[in-house]
Amino acid sequence: MNHSTADSLPMVTPDDVRGAQKMLSGVARVTAMEGSRHLSQLVGAPVHLKCENLQRTGSFKLRGAYVRIAGLLPEERAAGVVAASAGNHAQGVALASALLGVRSTVFMPKGAPLPKISATREYGADVRLHGQVVDETLAAAQEYAAQTGAVFIHPFDHPDIIAGQGTVGLEILEQCPDVRTIVVGTGGGGLIAGIATVVKALRPDVRVVGVQAEGAAAYPPSLTAGRPVSVESTATMADGIRVGRPGDVPFRIVRDLVDEVRTVSEDALSAAVLLCMERAKLVVEPAGASPVAALLSDPGAFEGPVVAVLSGGNVDPVLLQRILRHGMAAQGRYLAVRLRLTDRPGALATLLGVLSLVDANVLDVSHVRTDPRLGLTEAEVELHLETKGPEHCAEVGHALRKAGYTVID
Repeated sequence: MNHSTADSLPMVTPDDVRGAQKMLSGVARVTAMEGSRHLSQLVGAPVHLKCENLQRTGSFKLRGAYVRIAGLLPEERAAGVVAASAGNHAQGVALASALLGVRSTVFMPKGAPLPKISATREYGADVRLHGQVVDETLAAAQEYAAQTGAVFIHPFDHPDIIAGQGTVGLEILEQCPDVRTIVVGTGGGGLIAGIATVVKALRPDVRVVGVQAEGAAAYPPSLTAGRPVSVESTATMADGIRVGRPGDVPFRIVRDLVDEVRTVSEDALSAAVLLCMERAKLVVEPAGASPVAALLSDPGAFEGPVVAVLSGGNVDPVLLQRILRHGMAAQGRYLAVRLRLTDRPGALATLLGVLSLVDANVLDVSHVRTDPRLGLTEAEVELHLETKGPEHCAEVGHALRKAGYTVID
């Protein structure tokens, strides 16, 4: 790789990305590009999904990890590598190391989802659980590197990592030559920096847009300040882009080449995960669905054809269940209602009959009979309902009130 310096930091060039593409031939998949009729109708222009969720290990991270480890000197390989990650980077480093015959140690938080821990071990890494948050895990990995001489593989702040991730951009230009806008989920910035490096060199007319979760958006204040700054706290379901500070190397590329960085809400993220599953038949984690969330939030802001990069699909099944329910609620397809009724035999059956007439599917029912707010003959019932959208929710509420029920919430 070309590690010439500017602003005291190594550069990443389009030739580096082309070199990475040759290195990854036969290692990383050329992932599919799928059209989305629903999103195309919403945006008013063709929308394509770049399916890195179908990459080996379930995310784009293998690309950068392999290029970084393949570039190590023989004595560095002999010392092994170490990484810290809650998921995608861990699996990318583990598989890349196994393919290259390099010993790998991966530190993961104690609360990391079991499927991600198991997958990382199955790829051949020595997994060590340490700390409750990634910052503690990261410190442990760096301490291990200092003590053992193992090479620390950073998830985004290295030119080889960025060059490897940039191969996604080359594939996009080959698969969708008429692309006008590329939308990319952004955490530390390695993926969008790599894509922007090659896309802006070959097609400067293409707009590159980054997307961050509102609760973990370090790039907007950093771009305003002109340097990487840390946000005090990060809170989002999109753990793949939950990064408190941009990387130094990718930040400069994002600052110089990326056209815009947007933020999206948790409601938009959950709705995007739900849409990918229902309409595209793709399992996508919240970070991977963030470009779709941006399209849902402001469809008129993107000139087409648009390519949305689905960066990963590694989502814990328990979290996925919660996300899907949240997404249904955000779309008005899941309704929680609390009401009072007369506490007598058959009262609940009568209530359920009203709901049946308006075709509301009851998911859960709970009773409260002992509460100082209730009269002697009253009971409070909370219902969780599956509905067909906001209009149906309003119809359910109207039917309950018409039947004489006091709807509290």
